Amino acid sequence: MNINIKATNIELTPELKNYVEQKVNVLEKHIYHEIDDSVKAWVEVGKISEHHQKGDVYRAEIQIHIPRNAKGARAEATHYDIFAAIDKAQDEIKIEIEKEKNKKVSLARRGGRLFKKLIPFFGE
Repeated sequence: MNINIKATNIELTPELKNYVEQKVNVLEKHIYHEIDDSVKAWVEVGKISEHHQKGDVYRAEIQIHIPRNAKGARAEATHYDIFAAIDKAQDEIKIEIEKEKNKKVSLARRGGRLFKKLIPFFGE
């Protein structure tokens, strides 16, 4: 998986970069049968603006492009801690990837049931 990391209004420290890479690499096991260099991930972390000092000032956005899946996946989260914002975005995109994966499995099963109904005496 190719990971592009962009920092906005903050410095991208090695600690932050390693944390982002670790969290995005965990998502590989949730991607349906397609782990190679053609899967691309874009991660943007940073402060919402230079002015804000309190509240949800940090933002994390993760986008994943999966070939053969025109939709892809995207998640965005804000929090007062940069690492918590990354965690929230990871959780949201994980749910979105799993939902898409379950749609594919459900469609295959539905097709199998239809095939079984069309062929008389199948399985008897």
